[in-house]
Amino acid sequence: MSATESRDAPLAIPALVASHVGVWIAAPDGSVRGVGRGEAMARAGDSPHLLLNAPVTASRLGIGELSGLDLLELFAFLYPARFAVPTAHGLAAALGIAPPKGESDAGFLQRAAGALLAVAAQPDWPERHGAWTSLQSLARQRWAWAPLVAKLIEKPRAPERHVFQLLPKWEEAPPRPTPRVVALEDGAVAAELARLVGSGAEQRDGQRDYARAAAAAFAPRDASGAPQMMLAEAGTGIGKTLGYLAPAALWAREAQGTVWVATFTKALQRQLDAETARVWPDPAERRAKVVVRKGRENYLCLLNLEDAVQGGFGGRAAVFARLAERWAEYTRDGDMVGGDLPGWLPPLFGRTSFAGLTDRRGECIYAACPHYRSCFIERATRASAQADLVIANHALVMINAARGRAEGSGLTRLVFDEGHHLFDAADATFAVALTGREAVELKNWLLGPERAAGRGRRRGLAARLADAISYDDETALALERIAAAARHLPGEGWLGRVGTDDPEGPLEGLFAAVRGQVLARAEEADHGYGLETEVAEVLPRLVEAAAAASAALGAMVTPMAQLEGRLALLLEDPPDWLDGGARARVEGARAGLTLRAQLLGAWQQLLARLGGPADPDFIDWLDLARAEGRLLDVGIQRRWLDPMRPFSGAVLEPAHGVLVTSATLRSRPDALADDWRDAELRTGAARLPRPAKHFAASSPFDYSAQARVLIVTDVKPRDIAGLAHAYRILIEVAGGGTLGLFTAIARLRAVHARLADPLARAGLPLYAQHVDPIDTATLVDIFRAEPGASLLGTDALRDGVDVPGTSLRQVIMEGVPWPRRAVLHAARRLAGGGNSFDDRVVMGRLAQAFGRLIRRADDHGHFVLLGPAVPSRLLGAFPPGVPIERVSLEEAVRLVKAGVSASGIAASDVPSLGHT
Repeated sequence: MSATESRDAPLAIPALVASHVGVWIAAPDGSVRGVGRGEAMARAGDSPHLLLNAPVTASRLGIGELSGLDLLELFAFLYPARFAVPTAHGLAAALGIAPPKGESDAGFLQRAAGALLAVAAQPDWPERHGAWTSLQSLARQRWAWAPLVAKLIEKPRAPERHVFQLLPKWEEAPPRPTPRVVALEDGAVAAELARLVGSGAEQRDGQRDYARAAAAAFAPRDASGAPQMMLAEAGTGIGKTLGYLAPAALWAREAQGTVWVATFTKALQRQLDAETARVWPDPAERRAKVVVRKGRENYLCLLNLEDAVQGGFGGRAAVFARLAERWAEYTRDGDMVGGDLPGWLPPLFGRTSFAGLTDRRGECIYAACPHYRSCFIERATRASAQADLVIANHALVMINAARGRAEGSGLTRLVFDEGHHLFDAADATFAVALTGREAVELKNWLLGPERAAGRGRRRGLAARLADAISYDDETALALERIAAAARHLPGEGWLGRVGTDDPEGPLEGLFAAVRGQVLARAEEADHGYGLETEVAEVLPRLVEAAAAASAALGAMVTPMAQLEGRLALLLEDPPDWLDGGARARVEGARAGLTLRAQLLGAWQQLLARLGGPADPDFIDWLDLARAEGRLLDVGIQRRWLDPMRPFSGAVLEPAHGVLVTSATLRSRPDALADDWRDAELRTGAARLPRPAKHFAASSPFDYSAQARVLIVTDVKPRDIAGLAHAYRILIEVAGGGTLGLFTAIARLRAVHARLADPLARAGLPLYAQHVDPIDTATLVDIFRAEPGASLLGTDALRDGVDVPGTSLRQVIMEGVPWPRRAVLHAARRLAGGGNSFDDRVVMGRLAQAFGRLIRRADDHGHFVLLGPAVPSRLLGAFPPGVPIERVSLEEAVRLVKAGVSASGIAASDVPSLGHT
């Protein structure tokens, strides 16, 4: 980005900046003055102002919405598929201009706007194609920036090709041959690792040993149903990513096969994708060798996009659709969640705008779609079959394995990173949920959403089988019977009717009865958040409603089976009209029918439980999903008592080799005792006919010198004022750089409300999940980029967050992270040893939280646990040698201050040292 401040004149439009400290407005001439919130809102309402992240500015002003000229929207138009940290300093870095002189420098927005607009006039602007055409559409939507940008972009001499014409079309390729049987030599693995690490890098014995151990998962399989399974625990700093990429890449090259690497968090997916550049430095080769895969709901749906830009969206949503259309031309893979669409862009326009562009409702019509050959999802699926390395998440690997939909030669070589989450991922993947939302989704798949009848693909199963309906009477008759039965599923407005106990139809009657029993049995029914109760002593009303609902579901099973059978006959003995495209549509519809028939069967089994005996293999409960008193969903939940049972059968047994790895694969006491039993149970290894191999390498970091654990004993749990005081003084003395972890959203919000203003006055920005209108990944990016910032969050920030260096020098937890009292936890606790089960869960959470603190050899910091009665037995969660002290808050403040001063952090990075 070559725009420079000296060449680009500031934009003479008023600018507005709001923070927890104050509000400032820059006049068109650049003069800046502080104003009150009331005046700022009045001025912004009278005339458009330059803004940086309108939702955040609105939240600082205490209002719901704020319109104006948002610099982030202009950045997204000029630089589609590029990222910038959405702060003043982040934007300055992206544009190559001087950062603001301080928080009150509202004139920076005028200078940044001038630099951005100058980009459009540059002859070498890489993203020029499509800009003029997109701008015409944005102007019709009254995009605030359109008049200013239009002056700078000349109409191209030749018409610009539309994105739907530009996107590459995938081609069918022959299946990849079965991978060769190869055995990796230790020397070859070591040489590959040395190549990836680089000649100038330090050679680490732990990493070499780890790579050699990981290679065992790529050895030829000895027996069917018994994969070569390696459980490898590698402490932080070992370098496990390159450690397993070395044997994975070597095996893929020599065997001509595909390795699937699965992570639990999107953050690690991004990191892993970046690391593959070491394996395949050439970008073109890397694109062919590496594919990132996610669930369908992460990708832009081109047919949804077409609907949106042709009038399906209005207002601000229509503007977002046009910016997404422009992004679609430049994106690497169409991934809207964690890909190259900036995470801060969708929140500028509201959540519904984003959801309307992805395939979240399972309604894809596959080959019946006019954009099928350009589809991002289909392209990624086919690329996976030819790739050497597929980077996915745990759930996608499990779903593909369970449904038998593995691409290419199958899921034969697997690496599960963040393996400590494998149990939780399997728990969610193999669950059964009969809820209102799930029932509505089934109805949408069969009939199409009621609100969108007649729009594009949104016509349900009939759209997928339009060819068959036209030519085959039996198919048409079966579809009519399915449609008649599906009308018993919940309809539009179902949640309101269930909430007032006025249901329509047997399924709504079931959910109303579930709601009644939950409210009658659950504790704390008036707290406004989710409620649940176990399936026990079921009330007669619910038993009767379950029988009626089961009969209604059963009415769909027979015609769906008939239709599936008819489609099978059409495929076996194809008529003349069944050309390639029609065959693909029929195959897709048949596969979808099979899956939904399985779902109906699982639902009927669950309903039978309400009037019958419990199944010891499952845990069942009734559930109300609520948020701040608002009912979101109602239903019946079922989980496996041990989800590794279906996981082992569907994923492990068919595989040839599996590596499960993590820094915390075992609890710390188990690690000290060299005990792998619990790790084998929680990874499914214990269910295999042959034992797994084990490897462990401790972290090379000197925790005794780099970290200290402080247990503050005089801060009472759930005392909001006391918690806020402790967080404030500890953050101030550390000069920011603090990750604050909470076990409850309500407490996080309450503490944030007391902290934000005083910390801002001390020059220490504070960001928070569930408070700031910013997605979690972007919050972490902001935190990483601003050494003086602090970030508050919940479970999502406890692991998967990698912030090395001075940006993170203190972690504070607001108490022992005990498991939430829930039906599921109670059942597993009973089966898993009672208190010892709880201890393993808590120690795992503490170990992961501590792991955020020290990410490299020169990191230093404090882990502060606020709790007067932390059991000593839980302290085994921390690495051996790390100092652990029980202290008062006053002593903790003294120790943190001394540690910051001794760590050599620049004074400019610690603005609070003069305040305490």
